[in-house]
Amino acid sequence: MSRPDKFKAMIHYICDRCGDPARLGAIKLNKVAWFSDVIAFLELGSDITGERYVKQKFGPVPKSILPTLRQLVTEGAMRIDEVEYFGHWKKQFVVLQPYNGSLLSDEERGVVDKVMEFVCDGHTATSISEATHDAIWKIADIGEQIPVSAILASKLQRPTSGDIAEARRRLSAKAA
Repeated sequence: MSRPDKFKAMIHYICDRCGDPARLGAIKLNKVAWFSDVIAFLELGSDITGERYVKQKFGPVPKSILPTLRQLVTEGAMRIDEVEYFGHWKKQFVVLQPYNGSLLSDEERGVVDKVMEFVCDGHTATSISEATHDAIWKIADIGEQIPVSAILASKLQRPTSGDIAEARRRLSAKAA
């Protein structure tokens, strides 16, 4: 199986699993994809899709999201409706053929399910976009690739006085 097929499968799964198309616009779809790959990288040791993400105004965006959505529409798996939402246009993804379940493992679907609950039930499009504006996003230029592995660097921070004291305590304990 190629990695683009895996990305397409994940996007189809997200849209299908969401159920109500009103819960998932383009911004949230991009964030579910990003966080699913990042969390899989951290928890499973590898991202799910191998997708490349680039910095855009509202956070990391999968580089191939538009061609992938067009392919799903062309294949008859879904349609994309544009609806008015508080004075703006919002894309809604209406699944016409359910996801067949063959390309994503149970572990991968579990990660996506957790992320979907976090993004779709716990955030607005604005709040989830702001959550992706971390240190790594801030130093990248618009259109620049943000590797999933960059999440490790975003966790780095200056040690606190408590961290230093704990390190000294452990060193003293080993020396004794």
